[in-house]
Amino acid sequence: MPGIVIKSWAAPSLSPTGLAFDGKHLWNSDAVSRLVYQLDLDGTVIRSFASPGNFPGGLAFDGKYLWNCDLGSALVYQLDLDGTVIRSFASPGNLPGGLAFDGKHLWNSDGFSNTISQLDLDGTAIRSFAPPAISPAGLAFDGKYLWASVPVSETLYQLHLDGTVIRSFASPGNGPAGLAFDGKHLWNCDAGTRLFYQIET
Repeated sequence: MPGIVIKSWAAPSLSPTGLAFDGKHLWNSDAVSRLVYQLDLDGTVIRSFASPGNFPGGLAFDGKYLWNCDLGSALVYQLDLDGTVIRSFASPGNLPGGLAFDGKHLWNSDGFSNTISQLDLDGTAIRSFAPPAISPAGLAFDGKYLWASVPVSETLYQLHLDGTVIRSFASPGNGPAGLAFDGKHLWNCDAGTRLFYQIET
């Protein structure tokens, strides 16, 4: 049933923000430790490295590289899996919160401009739309649709790529942040409960 939590476990640090799935493992950025963690699906930390900015937010995986948006610098970084910065560009807004990769483009949520934008990999905005509630955070792409987490409404939304809401359900925690899709289930890291949730979609 959509929204049902399959399992949950504790985040590796105090403020989990970004989340990505690389086909086998989860990646998580944390705003307090300023680290990016690679995790097994049971929550075991495999390794970690320092984030390139001082307030790491959303994460996305493009099949080879990680992308990380930083709320402190308002930059989006492309990283190899050791944390080396390959390149960076300015995010379209001043409070980038979430990132997702759709197979060709990045999607970025911004809490200041209250938009979700599709971006070329050089940072050029292709299109944008208003989220279903203010201050969107995490984003994920499930192969067809976007998912967005919104802490203010404590809700997870499934969206068409034009922003139309398909469905929504309450987030399992009170501070939903990063989202990732593993091919079957949605993952959500929650900054309020400091837990990771695997969720039926």
